[in-house]
Amino acid sequence: MKEDGSVYLAKIGIINPIWSRRLPSEPTSVTVIKDCANRYFLSFVVEVQPIQTEAKNPSIGIDLGIKTFAVMSNSDQAESPGYKKLDRKVRKLQRKLARQPKDSQRRNITRIRIAKLHNRIADTRKDFLHKLSTKVVNENQVIILEDLNVSGMVKNRKLARAISQQGWREFRTLCEAKSEKFGREFKVISRWEPTSQVCSDCGFKWGKIDLSIRSVLCLNCGTLADRDENAARNIVQVGMGNRHDSKWTLRDCKTSNG
Repeated sequence: MKEDGSVYLAKIGIINPIWSRRLPSEPTSVTVIKDCANRYFLSFVVEVQPIQTEAKNPSIGIDLGIKTFAVMSNSDQAESPGYKKLDRKVRKLQRKLARQPKDSQRRNITRIRIAKLHNRIADTRKDFLHKLSTKVVNENQVIILEDLNVSGMVKNRKLARAISQQGWREFRTLCEAKSEKFGREFKVISRWEPTSQVCSDCGFKWGKIDLSIRSVLCLNCGTLADRDENAARNIVQVGMGNRHDSKWTLRDCKTSNG
């Protein structure tokens, strides 16, 4: 790599790439990557020193969803990018591709257009997930997520496409990797924990509720809570070992003699 930003590649010569960021140190090697949309990328191997920063918050629980991608236990929310417009274009072009004869020039052009749209969706999702995971890891010492049965959830035909586009697993992988890099603690609680069926304030269990119900009024303590925010608070309580037990809560409420 030269000072003017150009890169010398063996058997190719000097090229002037579009840089996404500055390299933190001198690269030791470079790899040329071509994707299905005929785009070329340069991947550099560099040495970096781990960064240790002080976290603002001791812990945070995150409840992942579709419409609202992440609801935090501190009441923060992260809205998922809109993929519907691009997804509609992909479906239209896929129908067009199915009608075109195989090995034709027009079919190949349509295939490349579909690949470019898929890349735009993937790049939008990757940018969103990287920014959100970096923010979460930077600000919190302990990050707690819930283990989700994604393979089982995508069997729902109505939600399968929307669930597949969210990238929950990728977000978990990014949080785990960045937590290790920045010296944070990353935890995942069991998928069988009834985080959406228990009041995060008193521990009263109201049982399963329909997904259309977005806020819940606790019959025991009278707290009105958002469904996802209540689940996020339960996630951080379970992850930190401070979960309410409804039996012990009811026992403590009884009048004692003495």
